[in-house]
This record gives sequence, structure tokens and C-alpha cells, in this order.
Amino acid sequence: MGLSPSSHSHAGVQGALLAGAPVPFMLAYMNTGSGIPPAWRLAAAFTASVSLGLCGFLLLRRPRAGRIAGGIAAFCSFLTSLPYLLENPVAALLGMVCLISAGFTLLDFRLGPAPLNGIVKGACLQRTRWAALTVSAAVGFSIIVSERLQPFVIQCTLATSALMALLMFMHWAWRMNRGVLRAIYTAFGLCFAGALMMSLFFGHTRAAALAFTLTTVILLFRSMPMGEGREHWWETLFNHPARLLLSTFFFLCFMGFLLLLLPNVTGQGGIAFVDAAFTSVSAVCVTGLIVLDTPGVFTFFGQALILLLIQLGGLGIMSIAAVALHAIGRRLSLRQESVLTTMTDSDHKGLTGALIRILKFTFFAEAIGSLILAALFYFSGDPLGKAVWRGLFTAISAFCNAGFSLQSNSMIPYQNSPLILQTVAALIIFGGMAPATSLLAPNWLMGRRIPLAPRIALITTAVMLVSGMVFFLAFEWNGVLSGLSLGNKIHNAWFQSATLRTAGFNSVDVAGVVSPTFMVMILFMFIGGSPGGTAGGVKTTTIGILVMTFWANINNRNSIVFQNRRVPSAIIYRAITIVACFAVVWFGATLMLEVTQTISGRDLIFEVTSAIGTVGLSTGATARLDEMGKIIIMMTMFAGRIGPMTLFMLLSEDVSVPEPHCADAKINLT
Repeated sequence: MGLSPSSHSHAGVQGALLAGAPVPFMLAYMNTGSGIPPAWRLAAAFTASVSLGLCGFLLLRRPRAGRIAGGIAAFCSFLTSLPYLLENPVAALLGMVCLISAGFTLLDFRLGPAPLNGIVKGACLQRTRWAALTVSAAVGFSIIVSERLQPFVIQCTLATSALMALLMFMHWAWRMNRGVLRAIYTAFGLCFAGALMMSLFFGHTRAAALAFTLTTVILLFRSMPMGEGREHWWETLFNHPARLLLSTFFFLCFMGFLLLLLPNVTGQGGIAFVDAAFTSVSAVCVTGLIVLDTPGVFTFFGQALILLLIQLGGLGIMSIAAVALHAIGRRLSLRQESVLTTMTDSDHKGLTGALIRILKFTFFAEAIGSLILAALFYFSGDPLGKAVWRGLFTAISAFCNAGFSLQSNSMIPYQNSPLILQTVAALIIFGGMAPATSLLAPNWLMGRRIPLAPRIALITTAVMLVSGMVFFLAFEWNGVLSGLSLGNKIHNAWFQSATLRTAGFNSVDVAGVVSPTFMVMILFMFIGGSPGGTAGGVKTTTIGILVMTFWANINNRNSIVFQNRRVPSAIIYRAITIVACFAVVWFGATLMLEVTQTISGRDLIFEVTSAIGTVGLSTGATARLDEMGKIIIMMTMFAGRIGPMTLFMLLSEDVSVPEPHCADAKINLT
């Protein structure tokens, strides 16, 4: 009996593990110059290498033993490279990500439904193919760290890895082919084996390994079986909501990073890689945390690039792509429509209409806001051209809840200009809600009946806006609001209540708020905006569901009924899961910053909450972060934009799990 398609991919993992077994020895020699590493690093590298080989050999036969060997290999590899990681923050973070990913992969490893009774052609091909690709990855890694490694170590490691892959290739050729093909493939293997051995003496191991990889991939490309259930690699990404969301935002962040490295983006002749990546992630994730002063450092071209990233990040690149396909007369596949309906919470029939409505509402609101703000900036003293550009930039940034501004101190210069503050606040509020919810707001205010979900979002939003203003007035009357007139105190308190949940603008000095205000701001940033909008946080509907669950429990009710509708238990579980995922990521990011930074814990807690809620407010800690801190905040902003729950969904299969019928458990909670 053959292997299932999933077992074919598992055989590929086996090939990658076996071909990558020699790589830990490169890790052992990193950061040692021309000397020999300590004995403990060599011992750890040897243990990691042997464990990788055992993991590759045992994983398909004895999965539990294979997982144990893989865990040992991951830990020993991390230990081997520890001296290098301690000196390189970027590499340390990537190493931690790889270690955690390896752990999750091993825990989530499952064999396909078909037993392993023999090696079939599909599995053998996948194993050989992955082994060849692993060799090319090892070559790339050796190029990156070549300055820290001895040439002989690189050559021996690459030659051993390529020979392992070559053995798998020859095994496939011998088992699956007959006659002339077997002779040709065997001759090919022997020739490359000789070339690899000769490269050890002439110093061209990289070229020989890459030549073997390229030739192997070409030879095996048309030999891969096209089973009925086989997916292309891009279908694996685009046919799963969590993978689609992560991949599109990652692609947009990466493209923004490359664009910000272009000439003439800044007036200082260039921008550091980490700063370019931080700015790109902050703009795409519509957060607003900055390490470089937007109006002072970036040219008009650079500001335009940031604005483009904000707009694309706020709308979502897949929404724009779907509407563009509709405009040119093409349509998405049923599977892609299903994924997008899951992400937009609409049905198949209303998908395109919902996306078009989102774009229309967005561009209309931004256009009206741009005109009003341009006029207000012009009458406040800005030249016409500057007022128009500042009005457009501020309107888009406010509606997308991004928090970027063309004033070095945000909206503080306009704290005595209520019309500007209220226009920006209105854009923030409507941008933080779904277009359908915003359009239903007049009906709700007039007491008309509206669907349950928008009603919960509107009620929660209204309660938070009013309570936030009251709290800010009460706690900061003689604090950061002192010196303002009564009317301006109310206007600024309302503005801060609207912006602190997810927008990131500030009209007062946030670093000077008292502790009670600080706690309220942490809570409001954690909650965020509403589903379907550009806001972050756990969302108002999630908090609304949890509040109703709390009220139902203290009243001894077994179900939640609101507006003559019963809330399903699945929605309650999802709300609890969302809050739990946010809390886990928030705690992890805060802990990492506490360990790596010398900034006060109060400022770090505020910074992490602002990042995961995609708010953008800061007490000044952003400018004091080192490279490690910037990378941690970047990852936190990215997790907050796509949703921490999405990261955990990546570990799940896109299949429904039948609910078992078991007896109820009795567990005391009090």
C-alpha cells in the first residue's frame, strides 16, 4: 500500500532533515574567527547533527521517538549558536522564532491515514526534492555567515549535505527506474559525487552543490505525480484564511521595506535597515509608532510611500485585488471566494458588493475629510499646497487609524482648534467601525431596529467613547488638560477618548498622564475598535459578548439572549479565545522587552499594549529601543494587525472536527 499525499510531504520533511544534518557544525564555528570552538560547542553540534539524522530516520516509523530526537536537535542547535546569538539581536530573535516553530511543528506532526508499508514513487521524489532544496538553503546560509566561518568548514559541511541528498537521489533512481534511465541517473550521481570530492581540494563546493541542486530539481520537476488532491504551493497559502491574511500582510510589509530603501526617501541620504522595516510594518499595520520623525526625516516622496502603505494596509490588499478582478470581468475561484467570505464575514452572493461598498465608503470619507482638513489647515496659517497635502495625509491616516502625522508632536499644535480635533476624531470613529455599521449608525440613533452585531458594536463604541471622555476629564482636569479653557478641555478629552483605542494621535502629552489615566488607556487600547474596520484590539463585539456572558452567569442564566436572539456558545468560546490569544502575545512581548531593554516597566507595558492594539501612542519609549526592542515591537504590531488568534490558527487544519458525545465533567471553579 502507498503513502497518502500528506505522507508524501512528510517524506519530504525526512529528506530535509537528513540533508540538513551536517549544518549544526557551521553553527559551532560561527563567531570563532580562525580558531577551534570550545569542546562544549562541538559536542552540542555533534549531538544536534546526530539527532537530526535520527529524527529524519525515525519520524515516519516511530513518530514519538522522532519528535524526541527533533527536540534534542533543535535545542542543541540553539545552544551551539548561542555565543553568536548573544552578540546579534536580529539573529537571536530569528533563532528564537526558528526554535519555537520547530517545537510547534514537532508537536503538530501527524502521519497521513495510510500506513507506511513501503517507499512509493511520490514519497521518494518528495524526499529527494526537499533534500536538494535544503542543500541550496545551506549554501545561502553559508554565504550570509561566510565572514564568520572558516572556508574549510563551509566546504566540508556543504559537501556532506550534498552527498546525503545525492544518496537519496540515487536511491530513488535505483528503485524507480529500469534500464537506460537507471544507468543515466547512476552516472549522473557518480559524476556529481566525484565533483563534490574534488571541490573540497579546489574550493568550489558552493558551485558544485548549487549545480547539483539545480540539476536535480529540473530532472524531478516533470516526474512529480499530479494526484487528484495535490495543491500548488500558492494554493496552500491562498486557500486558508489565516495563511492568506499573514502572507498578504507580510508581502506588503516586505515590499514597503524595499521601497523605503530607495534613494530620495529621506533627506539624510539613506535609512537603516531596521528603521526602514519598522516604519514599513508600522504603516502597513496602521499602528503609528515611529522611530524616525515623519515630517523631519522623510521627503515628500517618502511621505507619499508611507501614505500608500497606510492605505493598502488599512483596506487590505486582497479586498483591492478582488474588486480589481471584478472590474476587469474576472472572478475568483469558489475556494478563494469561500476564504474571502470568511475574512469579511459576508456570504458568497454579497462578497463583491461588500468589498465595493468598503472601497466606496473609504474613499468618500477620506475625500470629505481631506477637503475639510485642508481648509482648516489653510485657515490656521499653512500655505495652500502644504495645507492640501497635510489635509490628505491626516485624513487617510485618521480614517485608517494609523496615527502617522505631518507634525512632529502629532495634534498638540491644534489642541485649541476644536474643528480640526473633531474632524479627525470623526474620521477615527467611522474608520474604526465596519462601513455597514457606520451606515447603520443614524438608524440606531433614531431608535430603529438594526441587526444584532452592529447594535453590539455601536453600543460598546458609544459607552467607551463617553466613559473615556469622562475618565480623562476627571483624572486629568488639573493634569495634562490644565491651562486649557473649559470647552477645549472637553474637546481634547473627547479626542483622546476617540484616538487612544486604536488611532495613535494625541493632542496632549501622553507621557505626563497620571496612573489612573494610564490604566484606563491600557484597557481601552486593549479593547480597540470594531470588526470590519481598520482598528485593532480584541474588538468591541468581543467585549460586548463577554460582558453579556458575565451578566448572564451572575443571573444564573444558561444562555445569552439579546434582542430576541440567542448567542451561540461557539461565539462565546471564540470571544474568550481571542482575549486569551491577545493576553498570551502581550505577556510574551512584554517579558521579552523587560529582559532585553533598560526602559522602565511602565513605559514598556504601554508600548506593547499600543503595538498589539495597533494604536501608535507612545510615552517616548519607541525612540529609546535598541535593535532587538524594535524587532520585538515590529513582531507585536504585525501580530496585532492580523490578530494573535490568526497565528494560532496557522497550526490548525482547515477541516471540521466531529464533536464527541461524552458525559459532562464536574469541575469546581470557586
